[in-house]
Amino acid sequence: MSAEYAHWQRVPMRWSDNDIYGHVNNTVHYLVMDSVINAWLVDHAGLDIHEGEVIGLCVRSGCEYRAPVSFPDALQVGLRAGRVGTSSVTWEVGMFRDSDGEPVAYGDFVHVFVDRAKRRPRELPAAMRTAIEGLVVQ
Repeated sequence: MSAEYAHWQRVPMRWSDNDIYGHVNNTVHYLVMDSVINAWLVDHAGLDIHEGEVIGLCVRSGCEYRAPVSFPDALQVGLRAGRVGTSSVTWEVGMFRDSDGEPVAYGDFVHVFVDRAKRRPRELPAAMRTAIEGLVVQ
């Protein structure tokens, strides 16, 4: 896949993702973004979603739709870190139809990392910051 994204994940569409119009409903794109980002954080950045002191909360997200996709196709989802702040990360996501590489949607997703108990912003843990900075594409 393209070097414009640092991480790639294939996401198959499910029968239930299609809506009455015969294509994947727009809400699925947000589910895909959230799932790919959090899977990467768990697998590569040490996020402990069950017991960690720091968790990421979505404070903003957006999606620009370019082309339809339908079951049984899949998406190739590219992930990169845009802006990395003290306690926040702006993720940039590209979704491409697996069968032909056509861009389906581009999304952005802002996480603020907070203390699990107090829900107040907290500085990104050093190891997590290092991992995330590895997703910045120049």
